[in-house]
Amino acid sequence: MQVYTKILIGMGAGVAIGLALGPKSALLEADTYVVGDASSVEIRLDRDDPGSALALPEGASLRLEAEESLYEHLTDANGERVRLRTWVHVRFEWTRELALRDPGNALSDALERPRVGEERDGWLRVVNTALDGGGFVSTPEPVSGVGTTVISILRPVGTAFMKLIKMVIVPLVFSSLLVGVASLGDVRKLGRLGGKTIGLYLGTTAIAVTIGLALGNLIQPGNFVGERDRAALQAQFSGSAADSAQSAAEAPSTVDNILAIIPENPIGSLSSGDMLQVIFFAMIFGIALTLLGKDKSGTPVVNFFDRVQNAMVMIIHMVMTIAPFGVAALVADVVGQSGVSVLAALLFYAVTVLLGLAIHAGIVYAGLVRLLAKMPVTAFLKAIRPAQLIAFSTSSSSAALPVSMECAEQNLGVSNPVASFVLPLGSTVNMDGTALYQGVAAVFIAQVFDVDLSFTDQLAIVATATMASVGAAGVPGAGIVTLAMVLTTVGIPPVGVALILGMDRLLDMFRTAVNVTGDLAVTTVMAASEGETLHVLTKEEDKGDPDRGFEDRLQREPRPSPPTSDDLEEE
Repeated sequence: MQVYTKILIGMGAGVAIGLALGPKSALLEADTYVVGDASSVEIRLDRDDPGSALALPEGASLRLEAEESLYEHLTDANGERVRLRTWVHVRFEWTRELALRDPGNALSDALERPRVGEERDGWLRVVNTALDGGGFVSTPEPVSGVGTTVISILRPVGTAFMKLIKMVIVPLVFSSLLVGVASLGDVRKLGRLGGKTIGLYLGTTAIAVTIGLALGNLIQPGNFVGERDRAALQAQFSGSAADSAQSAAEAPSTVDNILAIIPENPIGSLSSGDMLQVIFFAMIFGIALTLLGKDKSGTPVVNFFDRVQNAMVMIIHMVMTIAPFGVAALVADVVGQSGVSVLAALLFYAVTVLLGLAIHAGIVYAGLVRLLAKMPVTAFLKAIRPAQLIAFSTSSSSAALPVSMECAEQNLGVSNPVASFVLPLGSTVNMDGTALYQGVAAVFIAQVFDVDLSFTDQLAIVATATMASVGAAGVPGAGIVTLAMVLTTVGIPPVGVALILGMDRLLDMFRTAVNVTGDLAVTTVMAASEGETLHVLTKEEDKGDPDRGFEDRLQREPRPSPPTSDDLEEE
Protein backbone atom coordinates (compact mmCIF):
# COMPACT_ATOMS: atom_id res chain seq x y z
CA MET A 1 0.00 0.00 0.00
CA GLN A 2 1.43 3.38 -1.03
CA VAL A 3 2.21 6.02 1.55
CA TYR A 4 -0.42 8.52 0.41
CA THR A 5 -3.09 5.79 0.55
CA LYS A 6 -2.16 5.12 4.16
CA ILE A 7 -2.32 8.85 4.91
CA LEU A 8 -5.79 9.07 3.34
CA ILE A 9 -6.93 6.20 5.54
CA GLY A 10 -5.46 8.03 8.55
CA MET A 11 -7.40 11.18 7.60
CA GLY A 12 -10.64 9.23 7.32
CA ALA A 13 -10.05 7.61 10.70
CA GLY A 14 -9.31 11.03 12.23
CA VAL A 15 -12.55 12.52 10.89
CA ALA A 16 -14.56 9.58 12.23
CA ILE A 17 -12.92 9.77 15.66
CA GLY A 18 -13.35 13.54 15.85
CA LEU A 19 -17.06 13.47 14.96
CA ALA A 20 -17.94 10.41 17.08
CA LEU A 21 -15.60 10.79 20.05
CA GLY A 22 -14.54 14.46 20.04
CA PRO A 23 -15.39 17.05 22.72
CA LYS A 24 -18.31 18.39 20.65
CA SER A 25 -19.62 15.02 19.53
CA ALA A 26 -23.41 14.83 19.27
CA LEU A 27 -23.19 11.18 20.38
CA LEU A 28 -21.66 11.91 23.80
CA GLU A 29 -23.08 13.65 26.86
CA ALA A 30 -21.98 17.28 27.28
CA ASP A 31 -20.96 17.16 30.94
CA THR A 32 -17.72 19.16 31.12
CA TYR A 33 -16.72 22.81 30.81
CA VAL A 34 -13.27 23.48 29.36
CA VAL A 35 -12.19 27.08 29.98
CA GLY A 36 -9.06 28.48 28.36
CA ASP A 37 -8.96 31.61 30.53
CA ALA A 38 -10.20 31.03 34.07
CA SER A 39 -10.70 34.75 34.70
CA SER A 40 -13.43 34.81 32.02
CA VAL A 41 -15.86 32.79 34.18
CA GLU A 42 -17.33 33.21 37.66
CA ILE A 43 -17.15 30.40 40.23
CA ARG A 44 -18.60 30.84 43.71
CA LEU A 45 -18.13 28.65 46.73
CA ASP A 46 -21.61 29.68 47.88
CA ARG A 47 -24.04 30.19 45.02
CA ASP A 48 -26.07 32.77 46.95
CA ASP A 49 -23.07 34.75 48.22
CA PRO A 50 -21.40 37.03 45.61
CA GLY A 51 -18.56 37.59 48.07
CA SER A 52 -17.55 33.93 47.80
CA ALA A 53 -16.57 34.31 44.14
CA LEU A 54 -13.08 32.91 43.53
CA ALA A 55 -10.31 35.18 42.25
CA LEU A 56 -9.44 32.98 39.28
CA PRO A 57 -6.09 33.79 37.62
CA GLU A 58 -5.97 35.21 34.13
CA GLY A 59 -4.72 32.83 31.43
CA ALA A 60 -5.09 29.66 33.50
CA SER A 61 -6.98 26.75 31.97
CA LEU A 62 -9.72 24.93 33.84
CA ARG A 63 -11.55 21.68 33.31
CA LEU A 64 -14.82 21.68 35.26
CA GLU A 65 -16.82 18.48 35.70
CA ALA A 66 -20.56 19.21 35.92
CA GLU A 67 -22.41 17.47 38.75
CA GLU A 68 -25.71 19.34 39.04
CA SER A 69 -27.44 22.06 37.02
CA LEU A 70 -30.00 24.64 38.08
CA TYR A 71 -32.46 26.12 35.59
CA GLU A 72 -34.62 29.26 35.41
CA HIS A 73 -37.33 30.46 33.06
CA LEU A 74 -36.23 33.66 31.30
CA THR A 75 -38.18 35.91 28.94
CA ASP A 76 -36.55 36.79 25.61
CA ALA A 77 -37.02 39.90 23.42
CA ASN A 78 -40.13 38.38 21.82
CA GLY A 79 -41.80 37.77 25.16
CA GLU A 80 -41.32 34.00 25.03
CA ARG A 81 -40.41 32.06 28.17
CA VAL A 82 -37.30 29.88 27.80
CA ARG A 83 -35.93 27.36 30.31
CA LEU A 84 -32.17 27.87 30.59
CA ARG A 85 -29.33 26.62 32.73
CA THR A 86 -28.11 29.39 35.08
CA TRP A 87 -25.86 27.67 37.64
CA VAL A 88 -23.84 24.47 37.49
CA HIS A 89 -22.32 22.69 40.48
CA VAL A 90 -18.84 21.78 39.25
CA ARG A 91 -15.77 19.93 40.52
CA PHE A 92 -12.25 20.83 39.42
CA GLU A 93 -8.68 19.81 40.19
CA TRP A 94 -6.12 22.08 41.83
CA THR A 95 -3.38 21.99 39.21
CA ARG A 96 0.21 23.12 39.21
CA GLU A 97 -0.74 25.85 36.74
CA LEU A 98 -3.30 27.29 39.14
CA ALA A 99 -0.79 27.20 41.98
CA LEU A 100 1.90 28.97 39.94
CA ARG A 101 -0.56 31.67 38.80
CA ASP A 102 -1.62 32.35 42.38
CA PRO A 103 1.48 34.08 43.83
CA GLY A 104 -0.48 35.87 46.57
CA ASN A 105 -2.19 32.60 47.62
CA ALA A 106 -5.58 34.33 47.54
CA LEU A 107 -7.17 31.50 45.55
CA SER A 108 -5.34 28.83 47.53
CA ASP A 109 -6.51 30.32 50.83
CA ALA A 110 -10.11 30.51 49.61
CA LEU A 111 -9.93 26.81 48.70
CA GLU A 112 -8.34 25.90 52.08
CA ARG A 113 -4.81 25.30 50.82
CA PRO A 114 -5.29 22.31 48.51
CA ARG A 115 -2.39 20.19 47.30
CA VAL A 116 -1.75 19.68 43.60
CA GLY A 117 -4.08 16.93 42.41
CA GLU A 118 -6.75 17.51 45.04
CA GLU A 119 -10.27 18.37 43.91
CA ARG A 120 -12.51 21.23 44.98
CA ASP A 121 -16.06 22.16 44.04
CA GLY A 122 -18.04 25.32 43.47
CA TRP A 123 -20.87 26.89 41.49
CA LEU A 124 -20.23 28.00 37.91
CA ARG A 125 -22.37 30.88 36.72
CA VAL A 126 -23.78 30.49 33.18
CA VAL A 127 -24.31 33.84 31.46
CA ASN A 128 -27.42 33.94 29.25
CA THR A 129 -27.34 36.91 26.86
CA ALA A 130 -30.64 37.96 25.28
CA LEU A 131 -30.66 38.54 21.52
CA ASP A 132 -32.56 41.35 19.83
CA GLY A 133 -34.25 38.90 17.50
CA GLY A 134 -35.31 36.55 20.29
CA GLY A 135 -33.64 33.72 22.14
CA PHE A 136 -30.48 33.62 24.20
CA VAL A 137 -26.81 32.73 23.89
CA SER A 138 -25.34 30.86 26.86
CA THR A 139 -21.67 30.92 27.84
CA PRO A 140 -19.69 28.90 28.61
CA GLU A 141 -21.01 25.88 26.72
CA PRO A 142 -20.46 22.32 27.95
CA VAL A 143 -18.57 19.68 25.98
CA SER A 144 -18.10 15.95 26.39
CA GLY A 145 -15.69 14.95 29.14
CA VAL A 146 -15.10 11.59 27.44
CA GLY A 147 -14.39 13.34 24.14
CA THR A 148 -12.01 15.78 25.80
CA THR A 149 -10.12 12.87 27.34
CA VAL A 150 -9.96 10.96 24.05
CA ILE A 151 -8.51 13.96 22.21
CA SER A 152 -6.05 14.69 25.03
CA ILE A 153 -4.77 11.12 24.69
CA LEU A 154 -4.45 11.36 20.90
CA ARG A 155 -2.99 14.88 20.78
CA PRO A 156 0.58 13.86 21.83
CA VAL A 157 0.72 11.45 18.88
CA GLY A 158 0.01 14.27 16.44
CA THR A 159 2.34 16.62 18.27
CA ALA A 160 5.17 14.09 18.14
CA PHE A 161 4.62 13.60 14.41
CA MET A 162 4.75 17.36 13.79
CA LYS A 163 7.90 17.73 15.88
CA LEU A 164 9.63 14.90 14.01
CA ILE A 165 8.93 16.58 10.67
CA LYS A 166 9.90 20.04 11.91
CA MET A 167 13.10 18.59 13.35
CA VAL A 168 14.64 18.31 9.90
CA ILE A 169 13.30 21.52 8.37
CA VAL A 170 16.12 23.90 9.30
CA PRO A 171 19.04 21.57 8.45
CA LEU A 172 17.30 20.44 5.27
CA VAL A 173 16.48 23.96 4.07
CA PHE A 174 19.93 25.29 4.89
CA SER A 175 21.85 22.41 3.34
CA SER A 176 19.65 22.04 0.26
CA LEU A 177 19.55 25.76 -0.48
CA LEU A 178 23.30 26.11 0.00
CA VAL A 179 23.99 23.15 -2.28
CA GLY A 180 21.43 24.37 -4.81
CA VAL A 181 22.88 27.88 -5.00
CA ALA A 182 26.46 26.60 -5.17
CA SER A 183 25.48 24.11 -7.87
CA LEU A 184 24.08 26.83 -10.11
CA GLY A 185 27.65 27.89 -10.74
CA ASP A 186 26.66 31.36 -11.95
CA VAL A 187 25.58 34.22 -9.74
CA ARG A 188 23.77 35.84 -12.67
CA LYS A 189 21.69 32.70 -13.12
CA LEU A 190 20.75 32.88 -9.45
CA GLY A 191 19.60 36.48 -9.83
CA ARG A 192 17.55 35.62 -12.90
CA LEU A 193 15.96 32.61 -11.24
CA GLY A 194 15.26 34.55 -8.04
CA GLY A 195 13.63 37.45 -9.87
CA LYS A 196 11.34 35.17 -11.88
CA THR A 197 10.44 33.11 -8.81
CA ILE A 198 9.52 36.01 -6.55
CA GLY A 199 7.65 37.77 -9.35
CA LEU A 200 5.55 34.70 -10.10
CA TYR A 201 4.85 34.06 -6.42
CA LEU A 202 3.66 37.63 -5.84
CA GLY A 203 1.62 37.60 -9.06
CA THR A 204 -0.29 34.44 -8.13
CA THR A 205 -0.87 35.79 -4.62
CA ALA A 206 -2.45 38.98 -5.97
CA ILE A 207 -4.68 36.86 -8.24
CA ALA A 208 -5.68 34.70 -5.25
CA VAL A 209 -6.79 37.70 -3.18
CA THR A 210 -8.77 39.04 -6.14
CA ILE A 211 -10.56 35.71 -6.56
CA GLY A 212 -11.42 35.71 -2.86
CA LEU A 213 -12.82 39.24 -2.97
CA ALA A 214 -14.82 38.52 -6.13
CA LEU A 215 -16.44 35.41 -4.66
CA GLY A 216 -17.13 37.18 -1.37
CA ASN A 217 -19.00 39.95 -3.19
CA LEU A 218 -20.81 37.49 -5.46
CA ILE A 219 -21.94 34.91 -2.88
CA GLN A 220 -22.15 37.30 0.11
CA PRO A 221 -21.68 34.60 2.78
CA GLY A 222 -22.04 37.14 5.61
CA ASN A 223 -25.75 37.48 4.86
CA PHE A 224 -26.31 33.82 5.83
CA VAL A 225 -25.12 34.22 9.44
CA GLY A 226 -27.97 34.80 11.85
CA GLU A 227 -27.87 36.93 14.99
CA ARG A 228 -27.76 33.87 17.27
CA ASP A 229 -24.83 32.28 15.44
CA ARG A 230 -22.95 35.59 15.34
CA ALA A 231 -23.38 36.17 19.05
CA ALA A 232 -22.45 32.58 19.89
CA LEU A 233 -19.28 32.69 17.78
CA GLN A 234 -18.21 36.03 19.23
CA ALA A 235 -18.81 34.84 22.78
CA GLN A 236 -16.93 31.60 22.22
CA PHE A 237 -13.87 32.95 20.40
CA SER A 238 -13.57 36.59 21.52
CA GLY A 239 -10.55 35.81 23.71
CA SER A 240 -8.59 34.24 20.86
CA ALA A 241 -9.59 37.10 18.56
CA ALA A 242 -8.20 39.62 21.05
CA ASP A 243 -4.90 37.71 21.17
CA SER A 244 -4.70 37.76 17.35
CA ALA A 245 -5.41 41.50 17.26
CA GLN A 246 -2.71 42.09 19.87
CA SER A 247 -0.21 40.04 17.84
CA ALA A 248 -1.12 42.01 14.72
CA ALA A 249 -0.63 45.30 16.59
CA GLU A 250 2.84 44.19 17.65
CA ALA A 251 3.81 43.03 14.15
CA PRO A 252 6.73 44.95 12.60
CA SER A 253 6.32 47.22 9.59
CA THR A 254 7.09 46.17 6.02
CA VAL A 255 10.47 47.93 6.11
CA ASP A 256 11.33 46.24 9.41
CA ASN A 257 10.34 42.87 7.94
CA ILE A 258 12.68 43.41 5.01
CA LEU A 259 15.55 44.43 7.28
CA ALA A 260 14.84 41.47 9.57
CA ILE A 261 15.72 39.10 6.72
CA ILE A 262 19.40 39.89 7.30
CA PRO A 263 20.58 37.90 10.34
CA GLU A 264 22.90 39.49 12.87
CA ASN A 265 23.79 36.05 14.19
CA PRO A 266 23.36 33.24 11.62
CA ILE A 267 23.85 30.56 14.27
CA GLY A 268 21.08 32.12 16.34
CA SER A 269 18.83 32.17 13.26
CA LEU A 270 19.48 28.48 12.69
CA SER A 271 18.75 27.61 16.32
CA SER A 272 15.57 29.69 16.45
CA GLY A 273 14.32 28.48 13.07
CA ASP A 274 13.84 31.93 11.53
CA MET A 275 13.29 30.67 7.98
CA LEU A 276 13.77 33.93 6.07
CA GLN A 277 17.08 34.55 7.82
CA VAL A 278 18.14 30.92 7.26
CA ILE A 279 17.29 31.22 3.56
CA PHE A 280 19.18 34.51 3.23
CA PHE A 281 22.30 33.19 4.94
CA ALA A 282 22.25 29.93 2.98
CA MET A 283 22.02 31.88 -0.29
CA ILE A 284 24.89 34.20 0.67
CA PHE A 285 26.97 31.23 1.85
CA GLY A 286 26.28 29.34 -1.38
CA ILE A 287 27.20 32.37 -3.49
CA ALA A 288 30.44 32.74 -1.56
CA LEU A 289 31.34 29.09 -2.15
CA THR A 290 30.61 29.55 -5.86
CA LEU A 291 32.90 32.57 -6.03
CA LEU A 292 35.66 30.68 -4.21
CA GLY A 293 35.87 28.12 -6.97
CA LYS A 294 37.21 24.58 -6.78
CA ASP A 295 40.79 25.73 -6.38
CA LYS A 296 39.84 27.45 -3.10
CA SER A 297 38.43 24.24 -1.54
CA GLY A 298 34.75 25.19 -1.79
CA THR A 299 33.84 21.75 -3.14
CA PRO A 300 34.37 19.76 0.11
CA VAL A 301 31.97 22.06 1.93
CA VAL A 302 29.34 21.60 -0.78
CA ASN A 303 29.86 17.81 -0.69
CA PHE A 304 29.43 17.79 3.08
CA PHE A 305 26.13 19.66 2.98
CA ASP A 306 24.97 17.52 0.07
CA ARG A 307 25.33 14.48 2.34
CA VAL A 308 23.55 16.32 5.14
CA GLN A 309 20.67 16.99 2.76
CA ASN A 310 20.46 13.32 1.75
CA ALA A 311 20.49 12.26 5.40
CA MET A 312 17.63 14.65 6.20
CA VAL A 313 15.59 13.20 3.33
CA MET A 314 16.17 9.70 4.70
CA ILE A 315 14.95 10.84 8.12
CA ILE A 316 11.75 12.05 6.47
CA HIS A 317 11.23 8.58 5.01
CA MET A 318 11.65 7.13 8.48
CA VAL A 319 9.10 9.59 9.89
CA MET A 320 6.65 8.82 7.10
CA THR A 321 6.26 5.28 8.42
CA ILE A 322 4.21 6.69 11.32
CA ALA A 323 2.47 9.34 9.21
CA PRO A 324 -0.96 7.62 9.15
CA PHE A 325 -1.12 7.59 12.95
CA GLY A 326 0.10 11.16 13.31
CA VAL A 327 -2.31 12.38 10.65
CA ALA A 328 -5.24 10.56 12.28
CA ALA A 329 -4.47 12.22 15.63
CA LEU A 330 -4.12 15.71 14.10
CA VAL A 331 -7.34 15.49 12.09
CA ALA A 332 -9.28 14.02 15.04
CA ASP A 333 -8.16 16.96 17.18
CA VAL A 334 -9.23 19.53 14.59
CA VAL A 335 -12.62 17.98 13.80
CA GLY A 336 -13.38 17.16 17.42
CA GLN A 337 -12.69 20.71 18.63
CA SER A 338 -14.77 22.32 15.88
CA GLY A 339 -18.01 20.40 16.17
CA VAL A 340 -20.98 20.24 13.84
CA SER A 341 -22.68 23.38 15.21
CA VAL A 342 -19.78 25.66 14.27
CA LEU A 343 -19.46 24.03 10.86
CA ALA A 344 -23.16 24.56 10.18
CA ALA A 345 -23.08 28.22 11.22
CA LEU A 346 -20.19 28.98 8.88
CA LEU A 347 -21.22 26.69 6.04
CA PHE A 348 -21.63 29.35 3.33
CA TYR A 349 -18.41 31.09 4.37
CA ALA A 350 -16.53 27.78 4.18
CA VAL A 351 -18.06 26.90 0.80
CA THR A 352 -17.00 30.30 -0.55
CA VAL A 353 -13.40 29.79 0.59
CA LEU A 354 -13.24 26.22 -0.76
CA LEU A 355 -14.72 27.31 -4.10
CA GLY A 356 -12.09 30.02 -4.37
CA LEU A 357 -9.29 27.60 -3.55
CA ALA A 358 -10.60 25.15 -6.15
CA ILE A 359 -10.75 27.88 -8.81
CA HIS A 360 -7.25 29.10 -8.00
CA ALA A 361 -5.75 25.60 -8.06
CA GLY A 362 -7.80 24.38 -11.02
CA ILE A 363 -7.30 27.40 -13.25
CA VAL A 364 -4.25 29.41 -12.16
CA TYR A 365 -1.95 26.57 -11.09
CA ALA A 366 -3.23 24.14 -13.70
CA GLY A 367 -2.70 26.81 -16.35
CA LEU A 368 0.89 27.42 -15.21
CA VAL A 369 1.71 23.72 -15.26
CA ARG A 370 0.03 22.99 -18.58
CA LEU A 371 0.96 26.11 -20.55
CA LEU A 372 4.37 27.03 -19.18
CA ALA A 373 5.78 23.71 -17.93
CA LYS A 374 4.12 21.68 -20.73
CA MET A 375 3.15 18.95 -18.28
CA PRO A 376 -0.21 17.13 -18.04
CA VAL A 377 -2.09 18.47 -15.00
CA THR A 378 -3.31 15.06 -13.84
CA ALA A 379 0.23 13.66 -13.90
CA PHE A 380 1.47 16.69 -11.96
CA LEU A 381 -1.21 16.34 -9.29
CA LYS A 382 -0.54 12.63 -8.93
CA ALA A 383 3.17 13.25 -8.47
CA ILE A 384 2.68 15.81 -5.68
CA ARG A 385 -0.01 13.96 -3.72
CA PRO A 386 2.26 13.05 -0.78
CA ALA A 387 3.19 16.70 -0.24
CA GLN A 388 -0.43 17.83 -0.54
CA LEU A 389 -1.58 15.27 2.02
CA ILE A 390 1.12 16.19 4.53
CA ALA A 391 0.30 19.88 4.05
CA PHE A 392 -3.41 19.17 4.50
CA SER A 393 -3.03 17.10 7.65
CA THR A 394 -0.43 19.30 9.38
CA SER A 395 -1.68 22.74 8.17
CA SER A 396 1.99 23.71 7.86
CA SER A 397 3.85 24.61 4.67
CA SER A 398 7.11 24.28 6.57
CA ALA A 399 6.28 20.77 7.78
CA ALA A 400 5.46 19.73 4.21
CA LEU A 401 8.66 21.24 2.79
CA PRO A 402 10.85 18.10 3.04
CA VAL A 403 8.20 16.03 1.28
CA SER A 404 7.67 18.77 -1.31
CA MET A 405 11.37 18.72 -2.17
CA GLU A 406 11.28 14.95 -2.50
CA CYS A 407 8.25 15.16 -4.81
CA ALA A 408 9.87 17.85 -6.97
CA GLU A 409 13.18 16.07 -7.44
CA GLN A 410 12.13 12.43 -7.47
CA ASN A 411 8.56 12.51 -8.80
CA LEU A 412 8.74 15.46 -11.22
CA GLY A 413 12.39 15.37 -12.28
CA VAL A 414 13.23 18.92 -11.18
CA SER A 415 16.95 19.42 -10.62
CA ASN A 416 18.27 19.80 -7.10
CA PRO A 417 19.56 23.37 -7.61
CA VAL A 418 16.16 24.64 -8.77
CA ALA A 419 14.10 22.68 -6.22
CA SER A 420 16.47 23.64 -3.41
CA PHE A 421 16.10 27.32 -4.23
CA VAL A 422 12.46 27.74 -5.27
CA LEU A 423 10.70 25.51 -2.71
CA PRO A 424 12.23 26.87 0.54
CA LEU A 425 11.54 30.37 -0.76
CA GLY A 426 7.97 29.42 -1.59
CA SER A 427 7.28 27.89 1.82
CA THR A 428 7.82 31.36 3.29
CA VAL A 429 6.85 33.78 0.50
CA ASN A 430 4.04 31.95 -1.32
CA MET A 431 0.82 31.94 0.72
CA ASP A 432 -1.78 32.05 -2.05
CA GLY A 433 -4.35 29.94 -0.19
CA THR A 434 -3.98 32.12 2.89
CA ALA A 435 -4.26 35.33 0.86
CA LEU A 436 -7.42 34.09 -0.90
CA TYR A 437 -8.99 33.13 2.40
CA GLN A 438 -8.17 36.58 3.80
CA GLY A 439 -9.99 38.19 0.87
CA VAL A 440 -13.12 36.12 1.51
CA ALA A 441 -12.86 36.59 5.29
CA ALA A 442 -12.53 40.38 5.01
CA VAL A 443 -15.67 40.65 2.88
CA PHE A 444 -17.52 38.13 5.07
CA ILE A 445 -16.76 39.99 8.32
CA ALA A 446 -17.58 43.34 6.68
CA GLN A 447 -20.97 41.97 5.61
CA VAL A 448 -21.75 40.66 9.10
CA PHE A 449 -20.91 44.05 10.65
CA ASP A 450 -22.62 46.02 7.83
CA VAL A 451 -19.37 47.72 6.80
CA ASP A 452 -19.48 48.95 3.21
CA LEU A 453 -16.24 48.23 1.36
CA SER A 454 -15.52 50.60 -1.51
CA PHE A 455 -13.51 49.64 -4.58
CA THR A 456 -10.52 51.49 -3.09
CA ASP A 457 -10.89 49.52 0.16
CA GLN A 458 -10.83 46.25 -1.76
CA LEU A 459 -7.73 47.31 -3.69
CA ALA A 460 -6.13 48.04 -0.32
CA ILE A 461 -7.07 44.52 0.82
CA VAL A 462 -5.37 43.05 -2.27
CA ALA A 463 -2.18 45.02 -1.62
CA THR A 464 -2.12 44.41 2.13
CA ALA A 465 -2.90 40.69 1.91
CA THR A 466 -0.25 40.22 -0.80
CA MET A 467 2.45 41.94 1.22
CA ALA A 468 1.35 40.40 4.54
CA SER A 469 1.63 36.91 3.06
CA VAL A 470 5.33 37.49 2.37
CA GLY A 471 7.21 36.18 5.34
CA ALA A 472 4.11 34.85 7.11
CA ALA A 473 5.08 31.88 9.23
CA GLY A 474 4.36 28.55 7.53
CA VAL A 475 2.70 27.18 10.66
CA PRO A 476 -0.92 26.54 11.67
CA GLY A 477 -2.89 29.69 12.48
CA ALA A 478 -0.43 32.28 11.16
CA GLY A 479 -3.04 33.52 8.67
CA ILE A 480 -5.28 34.76 11.50
CA VAL A 481 -2.66 37.28 12.64
CA THR A 482 -2.14 38.61 9.11
CA LEU A 483 -5.93 38.73 8.65
CA ALA A 484 -6.19 41.04 11.67
CA MET A 485 -3.66 43.31 9.94
CA VAL A 486 -5.72 43.28 6.74
CA LEU A 487 -8.95 44.11 8.58
CA THR A 488 -7.51 47.16 10.35
CA THR A 489 -6.30 48.53 7.00
CA VAL A 490 -9.88 49.11 5.80
CA GLY A 491 -11.51 49.86 9.16
CA ILE A 492 -13.17 46.48 9.82
CA PRO A 493 -13.31 45.65 13.57
CA PRO A 494 -10.55 43.09 14.33
CA VAL A 495 -12.90 41.46 16.85
CA GLY A 496 -14.67 40.09 13.78
CA VAL A 497 -11.91 37.49 13.63
CA ALA A 498 -13.87 35.68 16.36
CA LEU A 499 -16.57 34.92 13.78
CA ILE A 500 -14.31 32.66 11.73
CA LEU A 501 -11.99 31.16 14.34
CA GLY A 502 -14.20 28.12 14.79
CA MET A 503 -13.73 27.19 11.14
CA ASP A 504 -10.18 28.49 10.74
CA ARG A 505 -8.27 25.33 11.61
CA LEU A 506 -10.26 23.21 9.16
CA LEU A 507 -9.96 25.74 6.35
CA ASP A 508 -6.28 26.11 7.21
CA MET A 509 -5.81 22.51 6.11
CA PHE A 510 -7.25 23.21 2.66
CA ARG A 511 -5.46 26.49 2.08
CA THR A 512 -2.12 25.02 3.17
CA ALA A 513 -2.56 22.23 0.64
CA VAL A 514 -3.17 24.91 -2.00
CA ASN A 515 -0.08 26.82 -0.82
CA VAL A 516 2.09 23.73 -1.28
CA THR A 517 0.49 23.00 -4.66
CA GLY A 518 1.47 26.52 -5.71
CA ASP A 519 5.04 26.02 -4.47
CA LEU A 520 5.40 22.91 -6.61
CA ALA A 521 3.64 24.45 -9.62
CA VAL A 522 6.00 27.44 -9.60
CA THR A 523 8.99 25.13 -9.08
CA THR A 524 7.96 23.10 -12.11
CA VAL A 525 7.55 26.25 -14.20
CA MET A 526 10.96 27.57 -13.08
CA ALA A 527 12.62 24.28 -13.98
CA ALA A 528 11.05 24.36 -17.44
CA SER A 529 12.08 27.99 -17.92
CA GLU A 530 15.67 27.00 -17.17
CA GLY A 531 15.58 24.43 -19.98
CA GLU A 532 15.25 21.32 -17.81
CA THR A 533 13.51 18.22 -19.16
CA LEU A 534 10.83 17.17 -16.70
CA HIS A 535 9.67 13.60 -16.27
CA VAL A 536 6.93 12.30 -13.96
CA LEU A 537 7.96 9.20 -12.03
CA THR A 538 5.90 6.13 -12.97
CA LYS A 539 4.85 3.33 -10.63
CA GLU A 540 7.22 0.94 -12.37
CA GLU A 541 10.16 3.31 -11.98
CA ASP A 542 9.25 3.90 -8.34
CA LYS A 543 9.22 0.19 -7.54
CA GLY A 544 12.30 -0.56 -9.63
CA ASP A 545 14.57 2.08 -8.10
CA PRO A 546 14.64 2.19 -4.27
CA ASP A 547 16.53 5.48 -4.40
CA ARG A 548 13.58 7.29 -6.03
CA GLY A 549 10.08 8.02 -4.81
CA PHE A 550 8.51 7.11 -1.50
CA GLU A 551 8.06 3.38 -1.81
CA ASP A 552 10.48 0.76 -0.42
CA ARG A 553 13.06 3.41 0.44
CA LEU A 554 13.70 1.95 3.88
CA GLN A 555 13.75 -1.71 2.78
CA ARG A 556 17.07 -1.53 0.99
CA GLU A 557 20.26 -2.88 2.54
CA PRO A 558 22.30 -0.27 4.43
CA ARG A 559 25.47 0.67 2.68
CA PRO A 560 28.25 3.17 3.39
CA SER A 561 28.38 6.36 1.39
CA PRO A 562 30.82 6.02 -1.54
CA PRO A 563 33.95 8.18 -1.32
CA THR A 564 34.08 11.26 -3.49
CA SER A 565 36.99 12.25 -5.68
CA ASP A 566 37.98 14.82 -3.08
CA ASP A 567 38.13 12.09 -0.43
CA LEU A 568 40.44 10.00 -2.63
CA GLU A 569 42.70 12.98 -3.31
CA GLU A 570 43.00 13.67 0.41
CA GLU A 571 44.03 10.06 1.06
